[in-house]
Amino acid sequence: MAGGLVPVRGPVKQYEGRLTLYVAFACIVAASSGLIFGYDLGISGGVTSMDDFLSKFFPKVYRTEKSFQGKASNYCRYNNQLLQLFTSSLYLAGLCATFFAGYTTRNWGRRPTILIGGISFLAGAVFNGAAVNLAMLIIGRILLGVGVGFANQAAPLYISEMAPPKFRGGLNILFQSATTIGILTANIINYVAGKIHPWGWRLSLGLAAVPAFTLTFGGFFLPETPNSLIERGHFDQGRKVLEKIRGVHNVDLEYEDLLEASRISKTVQHPFRNLLLRKHRPQLIMAIFIPMFQQLTGNNAITFYAPVLFKSIGFGSNAALYSAVIVGSVKVIGTWISLVIVDRWGRKILFYEGGIQMILCQLAVGTIMQMELGLYNTLSKPLAIIVVILVCVYVAAFDWSWGPLAWLIPSEIYSLDIRSAAQSLTVAVNFAFTFLIGQIFLTLFCNIKWGTFFLFAGFLLFMTVFVALLLPETKGVPLEEMDYIWTKHWFWRRFVCEQTIGPKEVDPI
Repeated sequence: MAGGLVPVRGPVKQYEGRLTLYVAFACIVAASSGLIFGYDLGISGGVTSMDDFLSKFFPKVYRTEKSFQGKASNYCRYNNQLLQLFTSSLYLAGLCATFFAGYTTRNWGRRPTILIGGISFLAGAVFNGAAVNLAMLIIGRILLGVGVGFANQAAPLYISEMAPPKFRGGLNILFQSATTIGILTANIINYVAGKIHPWGWRLSLGLAAVPAFTLTFGGFFLPETPNSLIERGHFDQGRKVLEKIRGVHNVDLEYEDLLEASRISKTVQHPFRNLLLRKHRPQLIMAIFIPMFQQLTGNNAITFYAPVLFKSIGFGSNAALYSAVIVGSVKVIGTWISLVIVDRWGRKILFYEGGIQMILCQLAVGTIMQMELGLYNTLSKPLAIIVVILVCVYVAAFDWSWGPLAWLIPSEIYSLDIRSAAQSLTVAVNFAFTFLIGQIFLTLFCNIKWGTFFLFAGFLLFMTVFVALLLPETKGVPLEEMDYIWTKHWFWRRFVCEQTIGPKEVDPI
């Protein structure tokens, strides 16, 4: 769906057009960038539980894990900073890459940025699959991070700008759906590769090239969004694309709004500075807090280290990997549920339900570990199975709430003049906290043990209240009209009024 700033107006506009096969194809290809993101989320934790991988790259962890009984507690078996760096280094690279991606998204277009992401991820997969030492492994992870940084910057924006308003939520959730499919695929591959000695880990890491190739190849057939074309001065081409993606010739109303949004965005010489203006205070807060909160749910920590977590409570290597496959399957189902209901029920109800469900699951897992899991014993089989079930219920809630919505909400609330800068900030914050959680989770688990789950439950309670009080409902609102939802909000209207929505770069306080 096209987007941007527009003059003050009353009721929400209804543009001509329908959901065309052309738009569906373009959104599916762009959403496949979620495959590379999800594949890495799922693959890294499984690989770090493989003995062949550990003995080659992290022999200290391997020796500790093999002799943990009586020497290292269940909570500390995998507490190693280098091992955590293997997982989290990708997101540090993605954090740096996203600011370059913000420039390319605005000045080169959404499509080239997606292509750069696919190519970089492809190169990283080759490095990781062929790695012979830790340095080569980390270089591969950095290239993967650059790829994810570029792809995650452009893909959600691309989908939001291409989609009609009433289908925007569902189409944007294709990104999260692809992410969960990538996680599930990675978990299945890890389960198979874990039985192949001694090079199964190479199969797991090297097959990341498949989703990367899919994105890169499909990216060459993507059209550029009309927003980007018009923003960069290609007006006739922008209108032709708009007519094609809407399936009608009468696109005058939407096209005029795009022209106006483009005119206003061109007056902005410094998008990041413009993001600091008082009138953009709501978007700035959401750009920081929504991606931060997504990571503080604890989901990615569980996704990263699910096999490690399940081994810690008493499962063997194969059972731990198999349990991770079950969790990955539930994630896919949860995302599909979100895809169906997000444009019917709205965003906030999913935040509420998902938040409450995740809080209860975190408290239950923490309580079971506190009462039954000592430092050196393991859980009984029935209790271990209950923990797996609770983790499944937890990730299902995440994947129909904070999982997709933390990408959807930012991509639809930013006006065109700040969109690239704000999306860069969103992705950067997401990667910064993904890096932080990935780097400290095993250490946290070692030091505060079952309290880790109570900590995440506390975060979830706070963020659910935040959403209830400060996030307006965005269901069905065209991107061109999105600025005006803040003028009707009980809190944000003191920062934003209809007369201030425009191009002036004033009042940075």
